[in-house]
Amino acid sequence: MPAYVIVGVDVLDQEAGLAYAAVAQPSILSHGGRYLVAGPTSEPVEGVWDFSRLVVIEFPDMDRIREWYDSPEYRRAREMRKDTARVRMLFAEGSPPEGFSLPS
Repeated sequence: MPAYVIVGVDVLDQEAGLAYAAVAQPSILSHGGRYLVAGPTSEPVEGVWDFSRLVVIEFPDMDRIREWYDSPEYRRAREMRKDTARVRMLFAEGSPPEGFSLPS
């Protein structure tokens, strides 16, 4: 079942952010990731979103996310972005097309 990486980002240093992206994007793609959303955070419909950019990446499954996240190339990318961006990242399993089950 597909799994997703949901990321909120505030870029603090644009030049370093571009260097990070040049390493992170090929890493994501080489592990079967596919960008679904990537861009500025729009005005929220409800609540407050406290980051300037939103990224949603789909992977074939949770194991592939963990392979990517623990890979040497993505560890290098994380090190590159250490002081150049604030990142919040969540891994989430997909749900079947009919939706989730409600408790009985």
